Amino acid sequence: MNLLAWLAPTLMTLFLYGIGQGLVKKNIGDVPPARFCLYYVVAKAIVNLGFFFTQDHPPLLAPDAREFMLWGLLAYSLEGLGWILYFESIVAGPITIVGTLSAAYSAPTVLFGFVFLGEVLRSFQYLGVALVILGCVGLSYSPADATNQVKGKRWIPLAVGALLVWGLSQTASKYAYGLAGASEVNMAFFGTIGGFLTLGLYGFLRDKGGDHTLANWGRSFLPMAMMAGGDLGVIIANRYGPISLITPISSAYPVVTIIFASYVLREKITKLQYAAIALVMIGMFLAPRTGG
Repeated sequence: MNLLAWLAPTLMTLFLYGIGQGLVKKNIGDVPPARFCLYYVVAKAIVNLGFFFTQDHPPLLAPDAREFMLWGLLAYSLEGLGWILYFESIVAGPITIVGTLSAAYSAPTVLFGFVFLGEVLRSFQYLGVALVILGCVGLSYSPADATNQVKGKRWIPLAVGALLVWGLSQTASKYAYGLAGASEVNMAFFGTIGGFLTLGLYGFLRDKGGDHTLANWGRSFLPMAMMAGGDLGVIIANRYGPISLITPISSAYPVVTIIFASYVLREKITKLQYAAIALVMIGMFLAPRTGG
């Protein structure tokens, strides 16, 4: 396993997700979730199809690659479904809890990687993964707002469902790369189709009369393109490395977002966030290491 082949695109994803989320917070924080989905899926299409049409790849519909195609479409349809469940959980529940819970989505990915793919890490790598997950949860935590009273518990199965579906998505993606005709370039194409079938349809149906002005599209394009670029980084990384490491490391992007918010948006970093950043950095040092 070539460490650089998967670690470089994973770190690229970490950076792009982190800055992209910071720009979302700065420029389009008031965009409704459904509209966010539409902007996101359009950006994904531009980035993924640009990669697809500029890189060499095997025939998309080759007979021996049909199983790979089906698993690829399944993986990225699941990813889109996870986003939908996440957005619905935000609407139905307390963002302070939903956000913290979603930060741990890499945990089921590590579990599924072990159970379904047979990925086994060294003990210090598991320690690193655990520190990254714990740090991400700490970065996402914020005190409950007493004024935000939530009635009902509909958000709980939605939030938990998002975690599980995202984990299954990454597992399906990695499994697909072991099939005949596997190609990260073709996977990018399938990611585009899966996004339109889920996020695109959800955004269209939920935001039919939305205010899609040129200014809104302009403000949203850069952060959405960075998020889409991060997704492409994961597609490439999954081709060459273990999802048990790729997902936790790439999901540590809140570190980059908080640093961006501190320097660009002038937000104060709390002691808890400093401690969480330290945990993530230690975990990221341990996780990819291949020594004995």
